[in-house]
Amino acid sequence: MNPALGMSTSPTTKPSQATSSSKGRPITVLLVDDQASMNEVIQCLLATESDITYHYCSTADQALTMAIEVAPTVILQDLIMPGVDGMALVKQFRIQAATQDVPIIMFSANDDPQTKAEAFAVGVNDYLVKLPDRVELLARIRYHSQAYLSQQAHTAALVVQEQAQELEQILQELRRTQAQLIQTEKLSSLGQMLAGIAHEINNPVNFIFGNLTYIENYVGDLMRLVHAYQERYPEPQDEIQTLLEEIDYEFLTQDLEKILNSTRLGIERIIQIILSLRNFSRQDQAEMRLSNIHEGIDSTLLILGHRIKQGIEIIKQYGELPPIECYPAQLNQVFMNILNNAIDALEENSTLSNPQDSAATGCGKQIYIQTQRQDENRVEVRIRDTGVGIPADILDQLFTPFFTTKPVGKGTGLGLSICQQIIKNHQGSLQVVSQPGQGTEFIIQLLIKH
Repeated sequence: MNPALGMSTSPTTKPSQATSSSKGRPITVLLVDDQASMNEVIQCLLATESDITYHYCSTADQALTMAIEVAPTVILQDLIMPGVDGMALVKQFRIQAATQDVPIIMFSANDDPQTKAEAFAVGVNDYLVKLPDRVELLARIRYHSQAYLSQQAHTAALVVQEQAQELEQILQELRRTQAQLIQTEKLSSLGQMLAGIAHEINNPVNFIFGNLTYIENYVGDLMRLVHAYQERYPEPQDEIQTLLEEIDYEFLTQDLEKILNSTRLGIERIIQIILSLRNFSRQDQAEMRLSNIHEGIDSTLLILGHRIKQGIEIIKQYGELPPIECYPAQLNQVFMNILNNAIDALEENSTLSNPQDSAATGCGKQIYIQTQRQDENRVEVRIRDTGVGIPADILDQLFTPFFTTKPVGKGTGLGLSICQQIIKNHQGSLQVVSQPGQGTEFIIQLLIKH
């Protein structure tokens, strides 16, 4: 026997060492046959093949155990076995996970077509009549083994690919979670800052606003007193007349009234800003509550006022909406991100296009905000700009975390991804419709009650 040829045997047969050469991929053969003479024949036929490792057992019980231990690439099995039908053994091989795909070549002295058909039906891959020709046997062993090894390699590659995809999904989820945590922390810090600013400004503003009424009354009383003096003494002394001309009394009285009115308007505007800051931050609302979407949009527009004033027209088309159950601060963050992107698109459009062309087409820098009730339990918010639009190849990646087309330092690629997640958390939907040169529209649908 070739010492390079391995053989596992039944307890009555002595085993020899098993090795494999580098001639192609290693092939492992397991013979299951109760006749020791068949073992000797097959062993001699394979003795010169250094790339084949050979194992032998004589009983069905040993075959099932040994098949797990040696991991054959092909099984040679006798049709007739003592104590068990060869067909039944094939079925057991096919049930066992370790051998369900291993090729099986059935050996039999029976050349009956019906027997062959039954063998193929239970899972046999090939059928040879004893004793097979050496060349034919080697060819069939190599063919089935290589096919099996190729299948295993392909299966392993698919498993690796699936694992790689799972790892990529896990990585994306981790990055998305990290982005959400970062953005949530930023939003929390922003909310605390806005709430703090609103609180600090509120006290002195209330003091000024509260005293402004008294100032208006006092000034009015003083003016009435001066008018009473003028009526009683229409011809003032020269010293008083000189002072009236010096201070331009007529202009002073008219302008003083205007200053007081302007001061009241300014204070009321500051109070409105404070209320908007409080509405935007919503620091005391960690749970869902009924909220007015229009108030959230208006508060966001107020905060973005310094950017909107740069020649951008806001066209609001608000429908009749009931209060909806939501996290107001989170929805305000969605409005903030989408409106900021719309403003960026309009600024980019004004940079790239000719102002005369924009005037001729009637498409200036405009943002349309439309709200409407879809059905009994759903509302819709549409935010559309007249900017440059988004190319189709970029549109598919718009909600991908960390994807951005903005210059370094201007965009993180997290805004729209987090917007989408926030809307999903509200059991709503966020869609985008855009074509290059025709602007972009974001469509938000939200439930009224959860």
